[in-house]
Amino acid sequence: MLAPAHLIPGAIPELFAKVSSSGKITIADRYGLKSALLQDSLTSEERDSIDRLLRAAYRGRLKLAT
Repeated sequence: MLAPAHLIPGAIPELFAKVSSSGKITIADRYGLKSALLQDSLTSEERDSIDRLLRAAYRGRLKLAT
């Protein structure tokens, strides 16, 4: 059985800054976002940051690194 993933405090703002500056989102970043979304303990600011990243990916502003 897999151990549950726990989000590191401050991980979403750091991830948002890294992805925004590089213009690329890695597989590890995507798994981190997925884990964060599955937890119900996100603040409204963290949820807004994730929404902005998703919109940027949808509009083609982010490259999905493999």
